[in-house]
Amino acid sequence: MKFNDEAPKSWNIYHTEKKGLLLVRLWKRYLLVDMKEQEAYEIDPQTVKQRGEDVEWSPADKPDQPIETPEWKTRDVGSVQLVKFRLGKDGHILELQIPLLINGKPAY
Repeated sequence: MKFNDEAPKSWNIYHTEKKGLLLVRLWKRYLLVDMKEQEAYEIDPQTVKQRGEDVEWSPADKPDQPIETPEWKTRDVGSVQLVKFRLGKDGHILELQIPLLINGKPAY
């Protein structure tokens, strides 16, 4: 993961039960990233419960409106899919590097 072209000091990516949905922790902020719809949602950190290395979170807590994510770009680079987008019109740039399986499909 990169945030404004630098690796953040505190981050994690969690898998959801639905393929193509990732819960991204960036410092104390949580984002639900929908790779298929190319959308990101701000998730209230108080609705996310840490359970060891995993988290518990309910999709019912997803906001109605996504964050504006202009400049969304997806690219396959060998065994990795790069997803890069801007958070808001003039906001920060988030880049995720998602590992791909041998068949070319995302591992998450």
